[in-house]
Amino acid sequence: MDATMSTPSDRFVRKMMYHPPTWISLWFAVSSVLVTWDFLYCFLRPRSMEGGDLFWFWSPYKLYGTIDHIYGPKALESNNGFTNAQAFLNVIETMLNIEYLYLAHSSPSTLPSTTANHGGRRKKGHPTAPLIGFTAAVMTLSKTVLYHLQEYYCGWCSIGHNEFKTLFWLWIIPNGLWIVFPFLVASTLGATIATSLRNHARDMAIEEEALCAAFPALVGKDAAETFKRTEDAGGPK
Repeated sequence: MDATMSTPSDRFVRKMMYHPPTWISLWFAVSSVLVTWDFLYCFLRPRSMEGGDLFWFWSPYKLYGTIDHIYGPKALESNNGFTNAQAFLNVIETMLNIEYLYLAHSSPSTLPSTTANHGGRRKKGHPTAPLIGFTAAVMTLSKTVLYHLQEYYCGWCSIGHNEFKTLFWLWIIPNGLWIVFPFLVASTLGATIATSLRNHARDMAIEEEALCAAFPALVGKDAAETFKRTEDAGGPK
């Protein structure tokens, strides 16, 4: 569709592609750093734990491991696989976060130059960035919900020993951020994707309607020429 005839929904999609909300990019950047720190701690245990040669870099986990036993010595000693399983998902999540940041801010646009140029410069922003960001946010959200459900169904086996005040400030609030923000990101980018799909369906319908309006005339002309050639040849065989 011509940019001069674009609708508000078209402009919304283009804005999300070329000027994604700063808070979304900040969330992906900051969470990627923190999650990388987290999954490296998990994979490098026991070296990253107290007594290990890398403990200096992960010293805050000494306290956190006493609050959430999934991160403490108890899980390592019992060979609990959930710790590294969720850490592995964190690796994939972080890769998607970084890919979103690249596509949204560094990747050249794949749109035609007439659409993507702005002030003589080709815009940054890849059309698939919202999809990658949406996927990353949904993955983070579902993984964190799974983490909480695992605690619920095991009878709070890893965190049930805490007083509520300690649990609220050092477990519920920190982990809750990984539910609230991914939900907001997924909702925002999901709305972008849904709007883009609706706009595409609308444009396809307009093109189809235009073709249908022109096609009968072409069919009629072809049929008349065919009938005339048949008559000149002495009628149908």
